Amino acid sequence: MFALHVYCYISGFNVCLTSEALQRFCVTAEMFGLLFFVLVAHTAYGDVSYSFPEEIKRGSVIGNIAKDLGLDVKRMLTGKARFDTEGNRKRYCDINLNTGELTVAERIDREEICEKKSSCVINQELVLENPLGLHRVIFNIEDINDNSPQFKQSVIKFEIQESALKGSRYLLDEAHDADISMNAVQSYMLRENEHFLLSVLTRTNGRTYGELILNKELDREQQKEVTLILTAVDGGTPPRSGTVAIHVIVLDANDNAPVFSQAVYKVIEL
Repeated sequence: MFALHVYCYISGFNVCLTSEALQRFCVTAEMFGLLFFVLVAHTAYGDVSYSFPEEIKRGSVIGNIAKDLGLDVKRMLTGKARFDTEGNRKRYCDINLNTGELTVAERIDREEICEKKSSCVINQELVLENPLGLHRVIFNIEDINDNSPQFKQSVIKFEIQESALKGSRYLLDEAHDADISMNAVQSYMLRENEHFLLSVLTRTNGRTYGELILNKELDREQQKEVTLILTAVDGGTPPRSGTVAIHVIVLDANDNAPVFSQAVYKVIEL
């Protein structure tokens, strides 16, 4: 009687089995295959994260990655530890292979990377060789107050009738700040003047803006133009500010009747 031979394909190898051992071996092979993939999966380890402010000086130490990952410093050297920068990803940090220290490699501008997002996170992979090891490293970039409030225009212009009533309101353009949270615009101030007051309001999204309130009626015959200075201030420490000029042109209204220079004119016939 001829023995029946069956070939099982396991992880790239053909294994020849007799019919008597087929069932028991295939169960064992399935367990071996599962174990193999579990071991491969474990070449990637848990995350480690660092938080540090943007614009930190190049070469500044932000942590010891060998210690934080529980690795021997020698492993960093023999494994040629490096950050994977394929796909045009920037190398934000360097590793001192002799000490395991993590240092800032280049200027990091939070606004350039994340714009106005509330959280700025950079994910990078630390690669080790012989044997292969991958570690995901997370950098949390914290905002600093490195931007001043700015207005879109250098001058805000209004044309207001001299007949405008006291209490009339005029919406102002809001200032924009590239920073976030308390480092963004928090308040406005109007230089003291004779005709206008400033009301500062808050939108539903938390952004502030201002409105001019006419506090004293305008009179074009006395003053044809009014110049105001509006200042936007952020909440940083120390605070930063930006200013804009407000140019009000007072428009004429028919608020004066013709007036003669004298009440009675006498004509003498010669």
